[in-house]
Amino acid sequence: MIKKERLQEIYGNEAAEAEARFQNLTEQYQAKFGGEPKHFFSAPGRTEIIGNHTDHNGGRILAASINLDTICAAAPTDDGIITIISEGYKKAIVVDTAKVEQVPTCQGSVSLVAGIVKAAKEFGFKVGGFNAYASTKVIRAAGVSSSASFEMMVCAVLDHFFNAGKIDYADYARMGQYAENVYWEKASGLMDQMACAVGGTILLDFSEGVKVEKVDFAFDRLGCDLIIVNTGKGHSDLSAEYSSIPGEMRAVAKELGAENLCESTEEALLEKLPEIRKKLGNDRALLRALHYYEECRRVDEAVEALRAGETEKMLEYIRESGNSSWKWLQNGYVIADPAEQSIPLTLALSEAWMKKKKRGVCRIHGGGFAGVVMCVVPKEDTEEFTEYLAPYVGRENIYNMGIRQAGAICVE
Repeated sequence: MIKKERLQEIYGNEAAEAEARFQNLTEQYQAKFGGEPKHFFSAPGRTEIIGNHTDHNGGRILAASINLDTICAAAPTDDGIITIISEGYKKAIVVDTAKVEQVPTCQGSVSLVAGIVKAAKEFGFKVGGFNAYASTKVIRAAGVSSSASFEMMVCAVLDHFFNAGKIDYADYARMGQYAENVYWEKASGLMDQMACAVGGTILLDFSEGVKVEKVDFAFDRLGCDLIIVNTGKGHSDLSAEYSSIPGEMRAVAKELGAENLCESTEEALLEKLPEIRKKLGNDRALLRALHYYEECRRVDEAVEALRAGETEKMLEYIRESGNSSWKWLQNGYVIADPAEQSIPLTLALSEAWMKKKKRGVCRIHGGGFAGVVMCVVPKEDTEEFTEYLAPYVGRENIYNMGIRQAGAICVE
């Protein structure tokens, strides 16, 4: 088993629980595959702090990994077949690494694994077969990147078993993005994968490839807890809604003579806005483009504040980011289903409580439209806030999280 010191390093106060989880993995691996697993792997989910929906247009994001992760026990095989059994799922994921082109798209995890293998091959990395038993604590279909967490775990396995740990995290992210773009037909960027792969709080800049910089920040420094609230409505069937955002932003960019918004400026947009508005006939696209520029500026200002030691300013930047996502980006709910507004309702309930307390912030989290909201609550208020919100969303859907420093790793 894994040394207690290593578990303490990764999981902190949750080390004992993690030890029990890995022990269960070992027992399940033995029962399903026979023999002993060779290694254990872990990849966290992620929280987006500021930078909602900017990555796909070359923008900047402040994000962090969280202490909910996907883990697996695994061992390499000689047959080139990847077999992953996930806890709670009856059907195993089986992919022949020599026949990934034959795997159909949009078939869930099997398509993602095939896409990662195909990308690894095209990027010049080695692939091979392995058996794995996996388990996750990352909330599914809810905006904390359960898919990216799973993808980055698979990348870590391929890296460790077949590439001597030499694959860069940016390539992990590109492999996951390829899988989602090509094998899941979802127009995702690289933010989710990078935040799950690298670990800690990071500044991501996608204007020229992928640039990543570690940022010294944790919510503990504000005397606050990061509370993620699952509103009860998943987003697994909303790919078209997510894809519309980069599509509309790029439509505006095209009118500015660019492919992505990062290649132009807000000033250029404002100068040509009447002309573009008349041509596109889509005010929402213009609002989303304005959100992009303002959100990137907000990320820069937040990072500068952190560098200057002005950590307390973060709460206001988070509030502004949430307002921009709600009003300009417009990813609070699905227009085609106006009766379903789980995110706005949860935000309204949270804001009402925070207004009375005169402290705390909340915002849309992740992709939006459905899923989760982020609440940053003073530690002394966390239990009261949880008790207040529990009757509306269920106590089991309220998660007190921390920022985890370890990314996608071989645990030993």
